[in-house]
Amino acid sequence: MNEDKPRKRRGAGRVTLSTVARQAGVSAITVSRYFNQPDQVSPERRERIAQVVADLGYVPNLVAGGLASARGKIVGMVIPNISGPIFANTIQGFSDTLSRHGYQLLLASSYFSTEQEENAVRAFLGWSPAALVLTSHFHSAGTEKMIAEADIPVIETWDYRPEREPMQIGFSHFEVGVTAARYLHGKGYRRIAFVQNSAAGDFSALERRDGYAATVRELGLEPWVFAPDADLAPFEAGKQAMQALMTASPPPDAIIFANDNLAAGGLLAGQRAGLKIPEDCAVVGFGDYPFAEMLLPSLSTIKPPALEIGVLAATRVLESLGVLPVEDEVQRLNLLECRLIERESS
Repeated sequence: MNEDKPRKRRGAGRVTLSTVARQAGVSAITVSRYFNQPDQVSPERRERIAQVVADLGYVPNLVAGGLASARGKIVGMVIPNISGPIFANTIQGFSDTLSRHGYQLLLASSYFSTEQEENAVRAFLGWSPAALVLTSHFHSAGTEKMIAEADIPVIETWDYRPEREPMQIGFSHFEVGVTAARYLHGKGYRRIAFVQNSAAGDFSALERRDGYAATVRELGLEPWVFAPDADLAPFEAGKQAMQALMTASPPPDAIIFANDNLAAGGLLAGQRAGLKIPEDCAVVGFGDYPFAEMLLPSLSTIKPPALEIGVLAATRVLESLGVLPVEDEVQRLNLLECRLIERESS
């Protein structure tokens, strides 16, 4: 698990505005205008500066000169979806743990867009936060460049790739797919389908799909994957999936949905069509959203350690900053487990 792997020292030789100006062949004032008053810079110079900024991973320091040492008390976090219930406990646990030690959370949403994530990371780093927390390991080249050069602690959550340079706090999405497939197979289901997320860029859901596919192949079955139309609202995507899959001959006898929103849309659509759940088709989700146990039938799902991720990420940040003592075997303890919640839908 690479526990003894030495970590690269961050922050060696931070790129400055003058470096950008020199490589772009313009003055430092022009580079400053590019960030603060871009309309006053010619399109040709803007394009040239933008390319150098991307190549160097430059982050403008937005904190006024004498206040640059005021970094201390703000931690930036970028998550895929602020409105999604799946991340709510992570955010709350993270914020509560930080605030007990005098630190505050600065939050941004990427909505599964690596471009939006890159913009948020650049903005956060420009304000010189104490640390930066991201979701998963799927980043743009620009984001990878910036976090490699950052002179602050960087943590990736909701994932576990210990071979990566940023500290990992989370679980294996691949194993989530394995768990769901083995569970349904153990219950006697043999025509098991998987429904992808309709949100473009949810690569973690694709890892869950891959775990499912590998497992059903090992069990001597054929993977059956349905991809809803891109960017459909989750309930609509689940409805579309259920309607399409249940017209097959023969239809699936169990469906794993990429998340509970999709699963709820599919379950309700199946009931409207006269299907009995789970007699005609079992349904399993991911996330254990608050409504999962309130559905009729209640939804079987896999519960991620959302609160634990938030609390542990904040703890690791505070350890990295010297606010808390560092635990032994830190990296090993960062691997958390999901839990299968069996309810009436399976």
